[in-house]
Amino acid sequence: MSGTLGSESHETMPPSTAHSIRKFRFNRPQQIAAVFLLILLAQCLWVTMHQTLSETDYQFARCGREMWEKPSPLAGYFTSCGNIHDGTLAYRAAGLPLTIQRLFAGQASSTSTWEMRHEVSYVKMLMRLPFIAAGLALGACLWWVTRRLYGNTGGYIALALYCFAPPIVHACTYPNNEILAAFGLFSVVYTAIGVAHAMQGPKSKWRPRIVLLTLVFGFTAAAHVSAFLLGLILAIAFMAYVAEGRRAYLPTLVIVWVLGGLFLLFASYAFRPDAFSYVFRSEAATLGFSLNQAGAFFSSLTNAGITIAALAALGLYLAFRRSRYFGNTTPLLVAALLLVLVTTGVQTEIWLWALPFLLAFIGGVFADVLETRYRKTFLWVTSAMVLAQAALCVAGLPLLAQ
Repeated sequence: MSGTLGSESHETMPPSTAHSIRKFRFNRPQQIAAVFLLILLAQCLWVTMHQTLSETDYQFARCGREMWEKPSPLAGYFTSCGNIHDGTLAYRAAGLPLTIQRLFAGQASSTSTWEMRHEVSYVKMLMRLPFIAAGLALGACLWWVTRRLYGNTGGYIALALYCFAPPIVHACTYPNNEILAAFGLFSVVYTAIGVAHAMQGPKSKWRPRIVLLTLVFGFTAAAHVSAFLLGLILAIAFMAYVAEGRRAYLPTLVIVWVLGGLFLLFASYAFRPDAFSYVFRSEAATLGFSLNQAGAFFSSLTNAGITIAALAALGLYLAFRRSRYFGNTTPLLVAALLLVLVTTGVQTEIWLWALPFLLAFIGGVFADVLETRYRKTFLWVTSAMVLAQAALCVAGLPLLAQ
């Protein structure tokens, strides 16, 4: 299926969100995907329960609570927490569950985050719920995209490797902007391609996709301004390629997305110009090139299954002509770009943003090979790689909890 679709060029992409919801079915494929996501959830919960709260946890939670409960910078949150270099979204996400809990308890601002540690036994879980939810949402998006592009087999492979990826489990179990930026950037790229395909149809179908992409840009910008800029560049490039005959609309759409994204970013700073201006005064968007982070990922023993699968997929992509089409090339190009980029002004794990694209590429190439006469042999090889990665991930959970 994937090879057939791919050989016809780049015209098969996910349908609109509204259309997809109307056609949603919870049949066997969705049930299997749900099991994988539940396994990821179980790993995240296990790690969380065995963790101890750190000073970083309190910084994120305290700053997030101050953003929600004391929305004026003069009241403290940009002075007590320091200047925020990457984005406010992770701080707000870490603090929101605690603020909601205090509201239900009738003590919105009267209890410090440190005191809540002794009052609420599940404060550690509350702080991590938004990040676990982001990881699960990213996995669901990866499954949705890869299944639509490569069929059930490609979706299963990509999702299985994702759910047993130690970096994903780690990113879901502590306050950080990386998992949020990864979710936003992946959504930006494939939503933009979906918009470009929708532009081949009636204009009435453009609007919900354009609004959705504007919201996704705002979410991504609030997580990390570098992810927003990279997403904008990638969206423009892929839309210019896909939207044949409709490219004249692209400049107007870009203006809408930039203004909409910046407005939502401004809103994340509580519409405070001084705080918002730090986005432009900092070096959060300064990018450079380095292979160190990617090298550390691929050289890690706990990522060995993904590393072997990535090398195999790249070799098959180069040798197997059927695999070289837009659906496979898109995630390969994005992953290759992100794996060599680093932010020089702030510490960021851009390689984590590349991981969903890399897994999508693996799923697509493997799905193509599994449609050939080598299906049985390669199915055993693929299953062995997934099981090996699963074993390495589960064995490494105690290390993640430290």
